[in-house]
Formats: sequence, C-alpha cells, structure tokens
Amino acid sequence: MTPEREVYLDYAAATPVDPEVARAMLPYLTERFWNPSAPYARAREARDDVERARGAIARLIGARPDNVVFTAGATEANNLAFAAVEGHVVVDAVEHESVLACAGTHARRTVRVGADGLVDPAAVARAIRPDTELVSVELANGELGCVQPVREIARVVAAERARRLEEGEHRPIYLHTDASQAAGALSVNVSSLGCDLMTLSAAKVYGPKQVGLLWAADDVRLRPLVFGGGQEGGVRSGTENVMGVVGFARALELACERRPQEARRLAVLRERLRAGICERVPWAVVSGPRNPKRRLPGLLHVSFAGVEARRLVIALERAGVSVGTGSACAASRMRVSHVLEAVGMPRELAEGSLRLTVGRPTTEADVDYAVDAIAGAVRAEATRLGLDDARQLERVSSLGWGATGGPRARGAGEPEGGARGGR
Repeated sequence: MTPEREVYLDYAAATPVDPEVARAMLPYLTERFWNPSAPYARAREARDDVERARGAIARLIGARPDNVVFTAGATEANNLAFAAVEGHVVVDAVEHESVLACAGTHARRTVRVGADGLVDPAAVARAIRPDTELVSVELANGELGCVQPVREIARVVAAERARRLEEGEHRPIYLHTDASQAAGALSVNVSSLGCDLMTLSAAKVYGPKQVGLLWAADDVRLRPLVFGGGQEGGVRSGTENVMGVVGFARALELACERRPQEARRLAVLRERLRAGICERVPWAVVSGPRNPKRRLPGLLHVSFAGVEARRLVIALERAGVSVGTGSACAASRMRVSHVLEAVGMPRELAEGSLRLTVGRPTTEADVDYAVDAIAGAVRAEATRLGLDDARQLERVSSLGWGATGGPRARGAGEPEGGARGGR
C-alpha cells in the first residue's frame, strides 16, 4: 500500500543537494568538463573555478585559501588530520567512528562524557600527556545533538602549548574538530573556535556527497595519504573534483546566509516533534543536553523502553517516514551505537532509540504526519508486546534515565585507557 505521505527525518545522515547548488554544478557535467591540471586555456579556466571555490570557502570559515585542502569527504579529511602527527592523541568517547578509528592507529586516551554527551574541558586537560600531539573533539555530535565546548578545549590546548614553549619543549600539540554536523547550524570560523585543524563535509550542508575539506593552520605539516600528481599542494593527489568543490562552495555560502533563521525554524519543528511524540507516548525518553545552546536545533533523540528500534524503522518506512537509529555507520549494521554506550544509556532504552532530524524541506505538516506515524508504530509494538502506559512509566522510572537525559555516566569526565589499540 502506497503511504499517504513521504517524510524524511534523517538529515543528519544525508541532505539533498540544494537546487541552487545543483545549478552551480551542472555546467561541469557538460561544457566545463576540463582537467584543471592540463596546460591549455580552457583547463586553466577550470583551475580558476577551483581556486575561486577555495577562496569563497576560506572567507566563510575565516581562513586563507592556501590552508584549505579538498578531500573525498569528511572521513578522508579526518584521516589526513591524524596523519599529521605521530605521537599520543586524545579523543572523546562520542566521536564519529572515523575519528575513533584514526585514533586507534596512535597511542591514545579516550575521554569519557557525561550522560548528556558533553565533554568536560577539565577532563581533556587531565588526559593530555607530555607526548600528546593531537586533541580531537567534534563541534557537534550527530546522534545526540551535543554541541561540544570546543572554544574552552582550545584554551586548554593553548595553555599546554604555552607551557611547552616556556619550558623549551618542541613537541607540537594541535586541536582538531570535525565540524561536519555543525556547519549548517553553527559558526565554523576557525579563529573563533581556536582550532588548528577542521573537517567539513559538503554532504551535510545540502551539497554533493564525497566532497570534504581539511583546513590546517600554518604550523601544521600535513602528510599526504594519496600520492600521484601532486594536486592540492602536494597533500592530496588526483584530478580535482571541480564540480564537487564548486558545489561545496555554493552550499556553504547558502548555509551561512540562511543559518540564523533556519536554525530558529528547525528548533521550532524539533520541539513540535518532541511535544507531539511525548504527548502521544508519555513513556518516551528524550536524551541529550538540557541546555538548548548545547543542542543542535534540528535533532531529536528519543527512546522507547522495551521496543526494538529496528522494528520501528521497518514499520515507519511502510508509513512513508524515514528515520535514523544513530550514525549511519552504526545504523547500517542495526546495532547499538558506541555513542549510547559511552553515555551509559541502559541497553533496553538504547535498543529502542530513534534519531530524528528535520531539515530545510521539512514542514509542520511533515512533522505532524511523522508524529502520528511514530506514535502509531510505537503503540502497535507496545500492544504486540503487552506493554501499557502505567507499567512503562514505572519501567522508565526504574531505569533512572530522565526525560532530558539520565544521570552522569559512572566516572564521566575521566580518561580511559592509554595503550595503543585499546579504548
């Protein structure tokens, strides 16, 4: 049976290409197909287009064009950032899997987070060792919506750098932030953030997939992962994705222009979604930071104790509603994500968790339809399992995980592990 409406609520996983971005990219599929590295005039035009896009992005993030390296997405940019150092690294437990995988190739410490998913800058300071060369903390988490205190962590890293210089130590220490999930809702000015390296993805700001960048400060020496013709200043060889980088620049321009009003609109839609679900399913549990300034405006994480999220995903798909259960990497394997494990969420809640994200095309009518579909799917599962509201409310209460996030995870803020390969 064809669903009455199609509603997409997984914008944290992928965004559609904005029509203006598509128009900017279209000529590079046809008449402007030239290789930017070729010697003739038309190829130089393509090279100029790449450099104009680089300059536009640099202005938007408060950087110089020479410090922007284009990559095939955020994962490659994260790998490039970690390849710049050889020593010890510090990461937090709710980073994207690509960052945690990169950290796994170094000696490292993993900083625990609170039940709201937030990183304590003091815990980062305690985790830094004399041989630490990189601290990596994402600007915003794509599962719980946590906006991390990157500026405060930058001050921690700067203080350690100053201490080393004062004591005549020459080992560098850098701060990297993966700002991919944040760019559509928050400022990504590298000076105000205080970072030394920053990752961005076009795919999260209504641009093309498989296009990303790494910005690196002047004193960071990047080491290439891909060797060949020496493109991107010798850091990232391979024929430039002219269409992709032009689209990236236009997408980021639109994101920055629309950010203030769009962030407010998304926050209103998210609240409408939250209120509707919680009214219809009183034992629904909402997780993430309590402070709205520490939450992404368009993301809602909600859990239903005793109900399997994978069954909800299937039921909702039949109703025409597409939702996520966490990061797309974890969701593709239908397992509890490392983020929910890291915040200490009880397993019966984690296994019934949905991540709902609204985006530019989302309307109030979409939200209302989704509320009906989600509540209906949850109610149907509860009936199948013999669950009623009174017992479910008691069950949730016994778990000790409040409606806006549970108690601080045991040992929150303290670093784990120190051996290479262990978390």
